[in-house]
Amino acid sequence: MEENLKRLNKFIGETGYCSRREADKIIEEGRVTINGIVPELGTKVSPNDEVRIDGKLIREKNEKPVYLAFYKPVGIECTTNLDVRNNIVDYINYPKRIFPIGRLDKASEGLIFMTNDGDIVNKILRARNNHEKEYTVTVNKPITDRFIERMGNGIPILDTITRKCKVEQISKFTFKIILTQGLNRQIRRMTEYLGYDVTALKRIRIINISLDIPVGRYRDLTDAEIKELNELIEPSSKTEEASLPKTEVPKRRTEFIKRDDPRFKSRGDY
Repeated sequence: MEENLKRLNKFIGETGYCSRREADKIIEEGRVTINGIVPELGTKVSPNDEVRIDGKLIREKNEKPVYLAFYKPVGIECTTNLDVRNNIVDYINYPKRIFPIGRLDKASEGLIFMTNDGDIVNKILRARNNHEKEYTVTVNKPITDRFIERMGNGIPILDTITRKCKVEQISKFTFKIILTQGLNRQIRRMTEYLGYDVTALKRIRIINISLDIPVGRYRDLTDAEIKELNELIEPSSKTEEASLPKTEVPKRRTEFIKRDDPRFKSRGDY
């Protein structure tokens, strides 16, 4: 293991960020962190360490970012907080530091992306980008035509009306739904409004990637999938303001709504 360690200034220099001498300077200025901790001069790093300068992740030249498709089981928490029991990071136990894009709540299962590429995250999460997410949902009583119609035409939750969406009945108790927004626990709140309870919820697609792996397993996205994904999200805005449903909430009311209000969270926590 010792032979894989590098002095921090050498690691930074080899990424092309700056020279070793300049790296020593920014280390002394406290602008560098290793796994969230400000290091001292002379500290060594391993290939699995997360090195950031001014909060931005840096990598060695030619190192490819990690993009995983993971089938999250029920009971796993989508958090990077390792103090939380059954957290997704410990469950996957990937050899590099990665984090989930968005969320699936503990009681839900299905597809979630894991990555170490912070640049892609905000694009995928923003609600106004019309990125499709597809789910199969099982409820506690027979589905009616009226239920399907109302789910698809918008439900009043969290002081707004959900966007129109595609909803299709699959069986007596199960339906498929395709969303382009990510209000907090949206599907569960929508069904509850209509007097139903969700008994099972599975995400089966995010944008162009479909769930095709066993529960609890992950796979690398292919180069073709990554290329198509980047093309589909390219027009997306990275700004927080772009995620606000401006046409759905009267402008004058937004002045009195806190930024952390759950209706504005575009985290896909269903």
